[in-house]
Amino acid sequence: MIVVTGATGNVGRALVARLVADGQAVRALTRDPETAGLPDKAEVVTFRPQDPAPLFTGASKVFLYVQAAGGRLPELLAAARTAGVRHVVLLSSGIIQEGADETHPIHVMHATAERQIRDSGLAWTFLRPNAFAANALQWAPQIRAGDTVRGVFAGMLTAPVHEDDIAAVAERALLDGGHEGAVHRLTGPAATTNTDQIAAIGRAVGRELTFVEVPPEEAAPLLFPQSPPELVQGLLKSFAATVGVPPEITATVEEITGSPARAFGQWAADHAADFRP
Repeated sequence: MIVVTGATGNVGRALVARLVADGQAVRALTRDPETAGLPDKAEVVTFRPQDPAPLFTGASKVFLYVQAAGGRLPELLAAARTAGVRHVVLLSSGIIQEGADETHPIHVMHATAERQIRDSGLAWTFLRPNAFAANALQWAPQIRAGDTVRGVFAGMLTAPVHEDDIAAVAERALLDGGHEGAVHRLTGPAATTNTDQIAAIGRAVGRELTFVEVPPEEAAPLLFPQSPPELVQGLLKSFAATVGVPPEITATVEEITGSPARAFGQWAADHAADFRP
């Protein structure tokens, strides 16, 4: 039995689908099983972090999404170990690297989780993806409403990674030996700017879209309406640092899965329906 936390997130959903298709027993944790829309063959269970023991009964491995832990990661890890779980695959962040700003909220969150997992006594694998292609979904409301997208830093450079490529690496880390104690840095295959991404989405939906750069202080409420101000400021600082700077590009996806990482244009085609009215 493999437990998947954050099962309705972009990566978690893709991972559940992969594991079920591979004939694996999967327990998908979600706060609302009735609306989860997960595969029928998955055991979909209400995630109750205040009562973690039943979540891991009979399980040997866990895919962990930090935000899904609800601030109770040590308790979840202890319950998992007591239940017989042996291996945790963590969806961490590429922000954790040498020379990184260790005060950045995203760095603090994931570095803390990595430390807690190392201290738990469980075998572990850390996945550290850089920019998610799915971050482009922040533009969906504007694209559904018109052909102009307002956002920050037209020239910021990233190598966005498809969520299903992350899921494919997670699947191999869970099912194959040799990933214990490994840190896998994941990226897409090529650098793109925000302008490039909007153009790719336009091709996917059959429209000509235009990216208009606006000052960060003006765009932040539009793009991150639900995020705490300190997190937004950290994100904007990170974004500004990427303008004109070639991003890290790894071959990890292909090395582990045997298939090359998918380009952003493929992600846009896969998600075209998300950008149509």
